[in-house]
Amino acid sequence: MSGCDDDKSLIDACRAGNTEAFGVLVTRYQDRLYPTIFRLTGCADEARDLLQDAFLRAFEKLDRFHGESLFYTWIYRIAVNLALSGRRRRRPVLRLNRDSGSASIEPAYDVAESDPSAPLQRAERDRMIQDALNALAADHRAVVVMKEFDGLQYEEIAAMLEIPIGTVRSRLHRARCELRDRLRSLVDEDAQLRQSSHHSP
Repeated sequence: MSGCDDDKSLIDACRAGNTEAFGVLVTRYQDRLYPTIFRLTGCADEARDLLQDAFLRAFEKLDRFHGESLFYTWIYRIAVNLALSGRRRRRPVLRLNRDSGSASIEPAYDVAESDPSAPLQRAERDRMIQDALNALAADHRAVVVMKEFDGLQYEEIAAMLEIPIGTVRSRLHRARCELRDRLRSLVDEDAQLRQSSHHSP
């Protein structure tokens, strides 16, 4: 049975009165959803509270879920909207790619795992990136998280946020430029890493 069919069976069971079935859905998706909410809020406690609220709201509105989308897409949208309403580990190592156009976010070169300082360096990099995200306006932070971290398409972001695709693109461009300026030291550091890797034998 596919995950989609399995989700539908669990939702049907929950509607029939088996509330434990919804607990299976929570367990299945909460860890996948948490990083997104954390990046949107910048606060672990708030992200956990908001995640609980999102699943509670989904449970209360389960009769409105008709299966037009995947359950995860539906709960994702609920959680993101809660995070943006002001209610307010699989993390990638990131770098801002400096080029003549925009500053896109993409996987960085990993520090050698044999380096004992590597975990601290990654933690510091993550903190700097999260601080820069926190400094963005909420609507700009949302499109960056949804596009660069979660890999959503422009059309998906536009539909979830109920804004035109052009607005998504313009917000993303401005957010990338602001992140590039705020994370200038990381941009320069990654440029040096790439340069040194090209010259290494």
